[in-house]
Amino acid sequence: MRQIGRLIGGVLATLLLASLLIFVALRVMPGDSAQVALGVNATPEALDAWRATHGTDRSLIVQYVSWMASLVTGDFGTSFVTGRALTPLIVDRLQVTLILVGLGMLVAVIVAVPLGALAAVTSRNVAGAVISGLSQLGVAVPSFLVGVVLVALFAVRLGWLPAGGWVPPAAGVGQFAARVVLPVIALGSVQAAVLTRYVRSSVIDVADTDYLRTTQAVGFTRMAALFRFGLRNAAIPVVTVVGVQLAAMLIGAVVVERVFLIPGLGSMLVDAVSQRDLLAVQGIVMVLVTVVVVINICVDLLYRLIDPRLRLGGAR
Repeated sequence: MRQIGRLIGGVLATLLLASLLIFVALRVMPGDSAQVALGVNATPEALDAWRATHGTDRSLIVQYVSWMASLVTGDFGTSFVTGRALTPLIVDRLQVTLILVGLGMLVAVIVAVPLGALAAVTSRNVAGAVISGLSQLGVAVPSFLVGVVLVALFAVRLGWLPAGGWVPPAAGVGQFAARVVLPVIALGSVQAAVLTRYVRSSVIDVADTDYLRTTQAVGFTRMAALFRFGLRNAAIPVVTVVGVQLAAMLIGAVVVERVFLIPGLGSMLVDAVSQRDLLAVQGIVMVLVTVVVVINICVDLLYRLIDPRLRLGGAR
């Protein structure tokens, strides 16, 4: 219970500090939300009325406390630009981004784990060198460039898949899959290249340990010993990298969403920044921070599932 209390307290403190930094950072940015919303020809009276309506004429402390009070109830406020409630918009866009990032990460793990393990086992052979070289090349290629190439090849030249757009899974699995496959590959392929190198390095480190040599001495082949006794220890640093990659993909998905015209949270954030829609930007960034914090908590829990010594240490 004490550990749970410390965990909850740490999460709340992190989110509170993040909210304060987000609020202050947006307030020191140049530009006037009222001027952006009403246009350059707006009269001073109209600007003052707009600020009074949206509460931007109040002190910063009052604005921050009011925003936090709304967040606690799940209310992200009303858009300065469109006048629409932000909560349903953010929730809808978040679902799109989480689907895209989740599928991209799944592809990366499915590709990287066996390739990385194979590259480690065959590190002194041609196969290992080829996998390492291809993964190094993949690390250097940005995901948006992969997306552009995929669109040019499979959508424009071959006509096999649509070039962009989004269809939710509930509207039809076939249409959803047709539109999501290219952006998922664009996101997942680059992350797979990064993850392959980490898996390779981690497996090589584990393969050189004394306990694996012992298992081989009693009759296990190197591959059998590695898969039966070594992968759990090799998984700990890999889980860390996966957590970092998930957080990075939330931000990196912005460019991919633009390339494939996907209405995700990243696209909404770019639009809100360009329109200086402060409440929308605050809400979106706060949601992204919260998702990253949740990812970190999940990584910590996975550590304890993978390594029993951490559970025993926590029990003491």
